[in-house]
Amino acid sequence: MISPGPRGRTRQAILDAAITVFARNPAAPLGDVAVAAGVGRTTLHRYYADRAELIVALRSEALSRLSAARERARIGDDTAGDAVRRLGQEYFDLGDVLSLLFNEQVSFDSPEGCDPEFSAMVARGHADGTIDPSLPADWVQSLLWAQLYAGWSYMAEQRVSRHEALRLVLHCLGGALRS
Repeated sequence: MISPGPRGRTRQAILDAAITVFARNPAAPLGDVAVAAGVGRTTLHRYYADRAELIVALRSEALSRLSAARERARIGDDTAGDAVRRLGQEYFDLGDVLSLLFNEQVSFDSPEGCDPEFSAMVARGHADGTIDPSLPADWVQSLLWAQLYAGWSYMAEQRVSRHEALRLVLHCLGGALRS
């Protein structure tokens, strides 16, 4: 978590700007990030010596935002089908962070597949009938990411509203999970 105070606010402004700038142009120069953050290049370099250091900080920021979204989704509550849809809605609202993931600018090394909490949610869905038992947890997770990508792409390419794109994502998720 970023510390409060002027340094913390500047650091957060740089991270927020980097997320926005790199989501739209993965090859954008750091000068573009500085301009978007409202700081000079020298200031940006005082916080992050180079692009690699900024990318490491973006990975941490993205993980933090995904974790917070997951907590808000309360994936341990209600039926698993409802929990997956809530998670999809929370993740959808992270738009530019997801763009960093989809463009592979920020990656999460997860060779073991789904984390235990997500797997438990899917197992609960198998038991409560809201997730088709033939769908493994890794598949459900991939489906979620694919639908989020499709929704954001559709929103950008077809110029539909955020509300409409999210409606389509959640509708497709719900239909795909049932047996």
